[in-house]
Amino acid sequence: MLLVQRWIVVRLRNQRFFSLDELNAAIWDLLDKLNGKVTRHLGASRRDLFEKLDKPALKPLPIEPYVYAEWKECRAGLDYHIDIGRHYYSVPHQLLKQKLWARITARTIEVYFKGQRGAAHQRTSGNRQHSTHKDHMPANHRFKADWTPERIRRQASRIGPNTEAFVEVIMRQRRHPEQGYRACLGIMRLAKTFGRERLEAACERAVEINAHSYSSLHSILKNGLDRQARTRATDEPAITHPNIRGADYFH
Repeated sequence: MLLVQRWIVVRLRNQRFFSLDELNAAIWDLLDKLNGKVTRHLGASRRDLFEKLDKPALKPLPIEPYVYAEWKECRAGLDYHIDIGRHYYSVPHQLLKQKLWARITARTIEVYFKGQRGAAHQRTSGNRQHSTHKDHMPANHRFKADWTPERIRRQASRIGPNTEAFVEVIMRQRRHPEQGYRACLGIMRLAKTFGRERLEAACERAVEINAHSYSSLHSILKNGLDRQARTRATDEPAITHPNIRGADYFH
């Protein structure tokens, strides 16, 4: 840096430039002279040393630019999808429950099994939706564990009618019911943490406020909203004040 300052920056400090191209041209001219100057301690210029030592050792530039990637170990659930950044990407159903590695870039998601790429997706924002390739689906969406929408409903009905209704809504909102398996199984596991009665009350409240997701249901339970008394709507205004005219004022 000191050498560049002495040879380039200092020499240009009193000059005025009216475009970036003009400035770059002046820098390039001085840089060419600097590289061609013979150094006292080596007896050769920097350009000569580059041509003799560095250039023969250089390798060709990559055809494609370097892309930064992160790796994440994951497993596909019963719905043959993996969770990357709050979005679900499909993998071949044969890789169900297998140890997988996901290569994550700014634009793509690649899934590898034993060093072989098994799936590739365009990366999508974390919206809790599914990106599914049709060739990843098993026939009739049947799994090794034999999970079906009917079995999900039966399992939920053992907890209660509200839970059954809630998982029914989850599966009905998906393009394929199987894409809701992950959420449904997670919902039913909440009974072990919070109890069946609380889960039933939370499902009822979630359906009332149209909060049809696992995260919303878990938030209701975590914050104890299932235990709060329901507020009934009335015809009275929420706020009473002399300055509020009310609907009758306009008739």
